[in-house]
Amino acid sequence: MAIIGRRQQQGVAAAAATLVALMAVVVAAAAEAQPSPGVYPSRMFRAREFGRDFRSLWGAEHQQQEAAAPETGVTVWLDRRSGSGFKSRRAYRSGYFGAWVRLQRGYTAGVITAFYLSNGEAHPGWHDEVDMEFLGTTPGKPYTLQTNVFSLGSGDPPRSLGREIKFHLWFDPTADFHHYAILWTSDHIIFLVDDVPIRRYGRRSAGGAAGFPARPMWVYGSIWDASSWATEDGRYRADYSYQPFVARFSAFLLRGCSPHAPRTCAAPVAGDLTAAQLAAMRWAQRFHMVYNYCYDPKRDHSLTPECRTHLHPSSSSSNSSSSSYHG
Repeated sequence: MAIIGRRQQQGVAAAAATLVALMAVVVAAAAEAQPSPGVYPSRMFRAREFGRDFRSLWGAEHQQQEAAAPETGVTVWLDRRSGSGFKSRRAYRSGYFGAWVRLQRGYTAGVITAFYLSNGEAHPGWHDEVDMEFLGTTPGKPYTLQTNVFSLGSGDPPRSLGREIKFHLWFDPTADFHHYAILWTSDHIIFLVDDVPIRRYGRRSAGGAAGFPARPMWVYGSIWDASSWATEDGRYRADYSYQPFVARFSAFLLRGCSPHAPRTCAAPVAGDLTAAQLAAMRWAQRFHMVYNYCYDPKRDHSLTPECRTHLHPSSSSSNSSSSSYHG
């Protein structure tokens, strides 16, 4: 009887182990399977001509329009001499702004490729900014996509109050082009990856105008050396034996309201998310968010009112992936 009992226990243990393994496979599959957002703004608009809508801001010798699509694409690169940046010729007070981007594989530590909105030149030391930054990495580790929002100089020294939320993407961003976009309305800022909303930042939750960009901004792209902080808090720096570091942008989408447009002018895509979009955002935040400033115990959350509704006594992890977070 004792032998039979032991065999039964071993069988139960084996079955339990198999069940746990199967559950792990199911969870992993759920994490990798991108849900359909149901709405695809990247397909709604015609791509803009790079030369018509953008100009070189710095490092012009480190830019080249794509030979296959000179009207829509540009390649920028970083080497020992310089990086590169470009800027839209027009400012916008709201809109939908997107681009297809392909990043460099291999050793890219310390290097940042960015697609963002800003008015830093118009308001130096007191500017607004909305960022999508790809933080370089070392072989075998994924890129980190950092989203951030600054308002009324919150990103300018000595304040430097960031609202960073970071993600590891569910695909290899070096294998092909993927679409990254910012939707900026009077009430919300929504970050999207391949049309999946990954973050929503609301004007009301941010404490109104004080925490929400409302002044006209331009659209920028750049590649630059941020070795002091970009990769694992500066542990790994740019190694120029791997130069040039290259980023490719293609098929820019710029649809928005100019600063002098009538008040009736609105962003071409609604800021309200559908049930499918909300479900897709919860998936992205649950399985792919790796850092959320609202859950960082080192941060002073009295300065970020949008965090108050999401913090609770058990929220002690700085990389919590709360699926209810919309900040």
